[in-house]
Amino acid sequence: MMRKIVFLSAAILSFALTSCFSPKTGMSTAQGGEVTGVRGSAVNEPAPYGMVLVQRGSIKIGDEANDTLWGTGAPTKDISVDAFWMDETEVSNAKYRQFVFWVRDSIIRERLADPAYGGDETFKITEDEYGEPITPYLNWKKPIPWKKPTEDEQRAIESVYIVNPITGEKMLDAAQMNYRYEIYDYTQAALRKNRLNPEERNRNTDIPTDYDAEVIISKDTAYIDDDGIIVRETITRPLSSQFDFLNTYIVNIYPDTTCWVNDFPNANNETYLQLYFSHPKYDNHPVVGVSWEQANAFCAWRTEFLLRGLGPQARWIQRYRLPSEAEWEYAARGKDARRFPWEQQDTKSEEGCYYANYKPGEGNYTKDGSLITSRCGIFSANSNGLYDMAGNVAEWTSTVYTDAGVLQMSDINPDLQYRAAKEDPYSMKKKTIRGGSWKDVSRGLDMYTLCFHFEDKQNIEVEVAQRYTKNELRNMYNQETRTYLDFPSKVILIKVYRFEECIFEYSTINVNKCSDIIELLYNQIKNDDEYCTHLYWHMTDWFENGNVYRG
Repeated sequence: MMRKIVFLSAAILSFALTSCFSPKTGMSTAQGGEVTGVRGSAVNEPAPYGMVLVQRGSIKIGDEANDTLWGTGAPTKDISVDAFWMDETEVSNAKYRQFVFWVRDSIIRERLADPAYGGDETFKITEDEYGEPITPYLNWKKPIPWKKPTEDEQRAIESVYIVNPITGEKMLDAAQMNYRYEIYDYTQAALRKNRLNPEERNRNTDIPTDYDAEVIISKDTAYIDDDGIIVRETITRPLSSQFDFLNTYIVNIYPDTTCWVNDFPNANNETYLQLYFSHPKYDNHPVVGVSWEQANAFCAWRTEFLLRGLGPQARWIQRYRLPSEAEWEYAARGKDARRFPWEQQDTKSEEGCYYANYKPGEGNYTKDGSLITSRCGIFSANSNGLYDMAGNVAEWTSTVYTDAGVLQMSDINPDLQYRAAKEDPYSMKKKTIRGGSWKDVSRGLDMYTLCFHFEDKQNIEVEVAQRYTKNELRNMYNQETRTYLDFPSKVILIKVYRFEECIFEYSTINVNKCSDIIELLYNQIKNDDEYCTHLYWHMTDWFENGNVYRG
């Protein structure tokens, strides 16, 4: 009897084996017999707390109706994604505060073990159960003596706090809240060009192996200098070991509570500045003022925190991460791939009930029931069981912002990532954010709407880009009638670029009609055929007070 066995691999390769002997049942030993396979042990992977499983599927990413994206055509692409877990709601103040307090407590424990603060060695484990030396780590089972500390212990505890010299208010020293983590880059380590063994770098046997060829890699590292400043560096050097794919980051993780003042000029937001992140009233509101780097640090900590409690099965757990742009849109549009997370094609019902927290009208933030952010999850979930995928706060993704979007990515689990080096141009540090926010008008809630923010910024100075060619700019202004087409009101900053170079800009502009600005632009470019411009603006009523994310 002829038996054919086919093996399929993830690399989309296959091969077949044939045999010409009769099968013998029940014959399988260490010395010989039938191939029955080696079974792995059963693993009961726990459902992540507060997360929803989004089943795998396919979708056309982008605007299927060929609508416009800020005046430009939105790219579309058919893609497929594997199943993934996603936070049911945005990360709340309470959850992010747990991260901050964990970092605080780790600093205190480190100092309690320091001879300068009494040197209580029980706060740090340096030996295994057999008395052999190991890499020291903090003893989290040892409680911090909050109530009755000794003099040295009190100094260690008080060292993470500062006192306002004017008001006398005691507060956590945000500058000390630094979290250090390491990420092994499996993707870079897997590339054939980065193999330690030169013979594995090229499968073409016609090309002789160059054993002396240097493989240059780059890795991120960070340290704190003598002045307490975080120094981040991207090192470029010849490949030497697997440790070259281990990236180190140190991130100050305290959210920017000042965004309530800095992002709202001439507004009385002092209450939010003082209370939004600390008062129990806002515990279940989404955290704001969080940069992309801080969001990634939170994901790394959440992974570390989980693995500490799982024991041996921790090795099967995938790390928490930000969703890719494709995953976010796939999850947000729901099982029916809707334009909005809800079934209806409008932002409120016929009875006038709003489906999300956004800005209903000019100067009107309260009509939807909230002045600023609302509590997480008070509006109905979409068909995937996810809340606030439109409105409330804009959400970070892992994906680099590009004009071409998904067209540059694979059609299976698409994503485009780049961890910018410190010395990279600022334009290379854009990350895609999705979902719109409480301060956006209804057009920002559309699932096709893209925008970006810079990865290292915590405030809301989002440069919303609308791209025009020179001819489109010329057509926006009608010289005879002095009219303009589709140009935003209340512009406070305009920049015009030739390729990536800013040619001219108009700042501190606050006008209701922009015909004069269009006329100026027209006069600048009408006789210059070399212009291929990008037009950027900041709008007073657009985007998010600090961006947040889902793990």
